[in-house]
Amino acid sequence: MPTPDSLDDSIQLYSLDLNTKCKIINNLWGLDVDLTNFYNNDFNFDTYFEYYHEQCSLALHDAGRHIWVRTHRHIIDVAKLLKDQLTRDEVKEILRPNLPVRLVPKPGINDKLLDSSINLAARLLLMMEFGNLQFRFSGLTGLVWKNDKSLEDCIKEHFQVSGQESIHLERKFNARNLGRIAGIQIAWTKNMADHLRLIDDKNKVLIFHYASFLELQRNSQMFPEGLIEETLQTIKLLFPRTDKKVRSWFIKESSKRIMDTRAIKCGRLKTEDRQIGKFRFWHDRLVVLKQFYDEAEPSTLPQWWCNRRKRVQWYTFWVALLVLVLTVFFGVVQSVEGGLQVYKAYHPSS
Repeated sequence: MPTPDSLDDSIQLYSLDLNTKCKIINNLWGLDVDLTNFYNNDFNFDTYFEYYHEQCSLALHDAGRHIWVRTHRHIIDVAKLLKDQLTRDEVKEILRPNLPVRLVPKPGINDKLLDSSINLAARLLLMMEFGNLQFRFSGLTGLVWKNDKSLEDCIKEHFQVSGQESIHLERKFNARNLGRIAGIQIAWTKNMADHLRLIDDKNKVLIFHYASFLELQRNSQMFPEGLIEETLQTIKLLFPRTDKKVRSWFIKESSKRIMDTRAIKCGRLKTEDRQIGKFRFWHDRLVVLKQFYDEAEPSTLPQWWCNRRKRVQWYTFWVALLVLVLTVFFGVVQSVEGGLQVYKAYHPSS
């Protein structure tokens, strides 16, 4: 009797042993991770598996009636087809014979089951949003994948090269200062396609912090050439390893939620690399973010204290505030003194 393989376990099971995790990432990404080095390296695999479990749970909503995939092996088998540069229609035709015989589907149901399975495998393979889950509004940027295109073609069509402006990004331009100086909130996203996207009327920026995933994709052929390396460059820009204040801030943020701590260990950008023109894929989003950062006016006292880019304005504000505080203080002192004098006049023996 053959020994059961953990890859044939249901994706509904939340707890995975290390051996199964190693098999999954090795098969998905062509790695060579084993039990001895799963935790003895700089990569944080647990953050990915938190995403893996979340995506599987979402796909199995409504008792799994809308998806064919049931096991980890199913996901791996679909992912292998996606990496073979087959079109979406070709992948569906290869998978169609695997649909349960007991199903007597209505017209179109088979395609929906297959599309949902393909979308799940693509999300787990690339950490990007594919397909729409009808029962929830995610607000995530979904990639449009046409039936006559391969997954690789879809990725290349989405990430277009743009712009060559020579705008310098000063050292203060980092994730911590986006909030302290410009009042831009940080929202952590699990969708790489949403990286650096401003939302909520440009008051919040989405940041993809899965640096371990990115570094493991350096040799992947699924992404346009240079995209992974450039995304890692934006991580270095936002989370410079040598900035102790950014490091402390990031550690505090990671204590509130599950985050990839590899992001703060990637390094920092050299001065010559801190030019927006060096970024081809994230160029437009960096331009918008930098413009909003530069134009943002302080609205709270902490922001006024941290925002010293306009020195004259900064000194003027604090001098005016100091004058106001002193005026109020001496006004209160005079009022108290006047009150005491009146009291003495009516109670001279006190």
